[in-house]
Amino acid sequence: MTRSIWINLPVKDIIKSKAFFTKIGFTLNTSYGIREDSASFLIGEDKLVMMLFEKSVYEGFAGVDLPEQLSGSEVLFSLDAASPEEVDEIAKNVVEAGGTIYGEPGYKDGWMYGCGFIDLDGQRWSVLYMDTNKMPLG
Repeated sequence: MTRSIWINLPVKDIIKSKAFFTKIGFTLNTSYGIREDSASFLIGEDKLVMMLFEKSVYEGFAGVDLPEQLSGSEVLFSLDAASPEEVDEIAKNVVEAGGTIYGEPGYKDGWMYGCGFIDLDGQRWSVLYMDTNKMPLG
């Protein structure tokens, strides 16, 4: 059976992308990706592995030529936050690291607090705190 799942993403500039994801709180994974053309991060308590590869390296692994500009809408990565304050902190760090907020931090339906951002390579992410005590049942 599968032991784990990894996210693999193409990036234009590995140095800038490493700085971006470090700034927003991802943990650099020194067990993998210690090369000039790649980087690895551990995400969350479950330590999901995310690999970043410069475009040409990614194309070799994926067996596909990528367009110069990705639309960033192929997948939405969602991060679980511990509190609304953590959502706000991540949003602040995204902007400071050069990312773009596409959904300002705020409440939705009275029990979810989140925001959406775009990383340096156009991939879309969401950060969401859910107050399960207020979550409607049904």
